[in-house]
Amino acid sequence: MKQEQQWDLIIRPKNNWHKLDLQSIWHYRDLLMLLVKRDFISVYKQTILGPLWFFIQPVLTSLTFTFIFSGIAHISTDGNPAMLFYMAGITLWTYFSDCLTKTSSTFIANAAVFGKVYFPRLIVPLSVLISNLIKFSIQVLIFLIIWIYFLTVSSTITAQWHYMWLIPVLILMMAGLGFGFGVMISSLTTKYRDLTFLVGFGVQLLMYGSSVVLPISTMSPKTQIIMLLNPLTSIIEAFKFLFLGSGFFNFIWLGYSFVFMLILMTVSVLIFNKVEKSFMDTV
Repeated sequence: MKQEQQWDLIIRPKNNWHKLDLQSIWHYRDLLMLLVKRDFISVYKQTILGPLWFFIQPVLTSLTFTFIFSGIAHISTDGNPAMLFYMAGITLWTYFSDCLTKTSSTFIANAAVFGKVYFPRLIVPLSVLISNLIKFSIQVLIFLIIWIYFLTVSSTITAQWHYMWLIPVLILMMAGLGFGFGVMISSLTTKYRDLTFLVGFGVQLLMYGSSVVLPISTMSPKTQIIMLLNPLTSIIEAFKFLFLGSGFFNFIWLGYSFVFMLILMTVSVLIFNKVEKSFMDTV
């Protein structure tokens, strides 16, 4: 009689696209960390300034916004130093936009790897979230240094210390929204390549519609509601409120953003799981 063969690993097709196999993701955690390291190092590996770009980018962007929107256009910054006001919004926004743009090309950018090696496909967008979180931590450090300076020299800044516990929640919400939008776009671009051309434009449109540049305190009540329907607005406004003491802060609207994030992530992962079974036929 033949003995039954013993296999170390058995790969079976997913029968239910609506199930999230978290156990497989945990099993491939070493690959996840390897991809995180690759994403973080490869970005500026062949540049002259290297990792210094992590520091230079937010500072240059904040200076540009300060010069154009505050210096030339004279747009209100809620009575705060313009440099600090714009940097508060840009720091949080950059994390969201990086997560969205990089996860939105998951299937197309990794088609060659996906066609040869098996691993949970969600590993790739998750690695983007974590590697961008490292970059975000560096940029938050820069923001905190500038914030502490203005906190000591300016009397207009009033930090809301009793709400600082919300900071990890705001970061989690930004990560979830970036992940959700990115994964959904990545799934749809396997059939509709036009979306790849709209991502850059859409990200810029979302920025100008989420109070990074314009404080909603200067808008009419009707316009404020329209702006707050964008789930990013209440998060950015809350972040500014915690550090600057000005801005729109409302738990109801934050709750709306949190629920929006949960629904978006759920729908996006379901679509992602469904598409990954046959995306090689369309990419």
